[in-house]
Amino acid sequence: MKQIFVLVSVLLTINSIAQTINMELKEKLDSIFFIDQSLRELLDNDITETRRNELFELLGLDNGIFYSNPWAIINHQDSINQEKIIEIISEYGYPGKSLVGEPSNETAWYVIQHSQYIENYFPFIKKAGEDGELPIRLVAMMEDRLLMNKGEEQLYGTQCYGQEIIDKNTGEKKWIYFIWPIKEPEKVNSRRKALGFDTTVEENAKRLGVNYEIYTLEEIKEMLK
Repeated sequence: MKQIFVLVSVLLTINSIAQTINMELKEKLDSIFFIDQSLRELLDNDITETRRNELFELLGLDNGIFYSNPWAIINHQDSINQEKIIEIISEYGYPGKSLVGEPSNETAWYVIQHSQYIENYFPFIKKAGEDGELPIRLVAMMEDRLLMNKGEEQLYGTQCYGQEIIDKNTGEKKWIYFIWPIKEPEKVNSRRKALGFDTTVEENAKRLGVNYEIYTLEEIKEMLK
């Protein structure tokens, strides 16, 4: 009898949680997330031919047209996604875990992270993290990108920067990539650990395909001249 009571209680709890989720909004966010991530997955060097063809069919895209200018297509879609997310935030505030569940609560974060509106919407992101509506590590990643965009030192070492420069010795153009300068870099791994990152800054740089080196803002400005 006790087991039946527990089972009923669990089912009622699950049903109660389900009723608080805005399913229509969740499905809309899931669709946005799929498009956002799938377009970028098509640029992954490790993608299989089967997966590539599957994504082109699901997205309704032509292989040749996409690869002729992929970032034009991605940037266009990003702008459409951004309009949708801005409209959602205007109506609901940040669509967090209690409203749309997980991982749908991360969709708006991804779209804003890929936009030019980070400074405008970071207060919503920060509050969502403080309220437990969004993983705090995502808040940290957006804060790092915001600081980098403003030309300031990042805090958690999450952001890699790349730029094409002219080699001073050969005169040839080349791309350089590095982890953007970090404030008090000797403390970065303790800051990362405190927020739940499961990698060190060195490990994260390797994952991004970059050798981790410590630079100051002044050194970067000189490097990018």
